[in-house]
Amino acid sequence: MTRLACHRAGPARGGPPGCLVLLLHGYGADGADLIGLAEPRGRAVPGALFLAPDAPEPCDLAPWGRQWFPLSDMDPARLAEGVSRAVPAVQALAAEEAARHGIAPGRVALMGFSQGAMLALAAGLSADPPPACILAYAGALLAGLGAARPPVLLVHGEADTVVPAAASRAAASALQAAGVPVQALFRPALGHGIDEAGIAAGAAFLARHLR
Repeated sequence: MTRLACHRAGPARGGPPGCLVLLLHGYGADGADLIGLAEPRGRAVPGALFLAPDAPEPCDLAPWGRQWFPLSDMDPARLAEGVSRAVPAVQALAAEEAARHGIAPGRVALMGFSQGAMLALAAGLSADPPPACILAYAGALLAGLGAARPPVLLVHGEADTVVPAAASRAAASALQAAGVPVQALFRPALGHGIDEAGIAAGAAFLARHLR
């Protein structure tokens, strides 16, 4: 299994971490793209160690960046297979880093943007034991649900033309039907990105579940 290279930040308070947050980047980016979110989240969860791993594969449709799984074939079955193949490396990283720092599995959170959000949902909902919570920005639920039922926050821009907001609406409905505690925030006029309201909602969500 490929060991993922990581960008790291925190804990904001100094000293050993009391919890762990994995930040999973989108298609064509790398971990550096999201590690900046550690600063606003670190104020809300000052004991958190933030890890932003680089996806294991070079991007297949661009000469730069990384990918968690290919997007050259957009067939839903192929996408589900891709995200499922990416899950073990993320779960292994979370388990390894938690054990290294003496952090209980229930003190680990997964957050992702776009393709990383799809992976965060798949990895968190199939983890045993489950994480403390999952934050999914501009993502979709691609893989089947496992037995885990951690709380989930979905955030999506209503003007997103890359991953339509309907994907998060469908995910919210599926999660609710399966008994997963889920909150959803849809941002008017926001495209494929994360705005200040989404950052604030995510920080409050982490503080609530990692306090």
